[in-house]
Amino acid sequence: MDIRWVPALVAISLACTTTALSGQATDTTIVQMPASLETRFALSAVPPRLRDQATVHLLDPRTGYHVARQGTNGVTCIVQRTAWELTDFRNDIYIPLCYDALGTRTYLKVIMDAAALRAQGLGPDALKAEIARRFESRTYRVPDKPGVSYMVAPVQRTVGPPDLKVRTLALPHVMYYAPHITNDDIAALPDLGDHSSLLYPFIDRQGNAEQSYMIQLMGDAEKAGIVAAEQALLADLCAYRDVLCLTGNLEGEKH
Repeated sequence: MDIRWVPALVAISLACTTTALSGQATDTTIVQMPASLETRFALSAVPPRLRDQATVHLLDPRTGYHVARQGTNGVTCIVQRTAWELTDFRNDIYIPLCYDALGTRTYLKVIMDAAALRAQGLGPDALKAEIARRFESRTYRVPDKPGVSYMVAPVQRTVGPPDLKVRTLALPHVMYYAPHITNDDIAALPDLGDHSSLLYPFIDRQGNAEQSYMIQLMGDAEKAGIVAAEQALLADLCAYRDVLCLTGNLEGEKH
């Protein structure tokens, strides 16, 4: 079976009202992050040695992503705020992630297109249908060789175990491209209620069989090291918006 846990993909809206950054959102408007903070947050998803040469795209909620810094190593980093497969639009989802060159041409293109289509006014159902149509028509192609998406940031806010509710959590991991692979194929038995079962590779099917990944979580010691090394970023994110605080947030409650 596929776990259907979506650590990298949760949807939020691009409505036309405003949201207070420090409090709970009263609507689903995406508020643009300060560029310097969004850049640091995006780059935190990739190992430190790769950051100086990585490309960064920032989100303008009115239009979609744009290149803010051109890199040289083929890695592209963003903070994902929109996902097509959940059809649940929110303003409090923050998923820093980076793709290698292969993933940038394939999976990351889907994420960026979803943001642009949202900015053009597509609703959640129409967006999901359009992305599905593009996969079916092979406008979107899956990776044809192994590759990796880095998600080793110290914090993210998205759906997560054990109950797939939206929460703020430290869950650094890497995702290897595995289109059409299932947990049965690798004899994986993930259990969202048993964290120890998630410490071994498992498959996350994100919306369809084409967009599937093999997930490898960082160990507890590695996670602690990442969180310790990123204390300055964590403090700035928490000061920017309380839903990005690792402690004191309201897990699972829609803000």
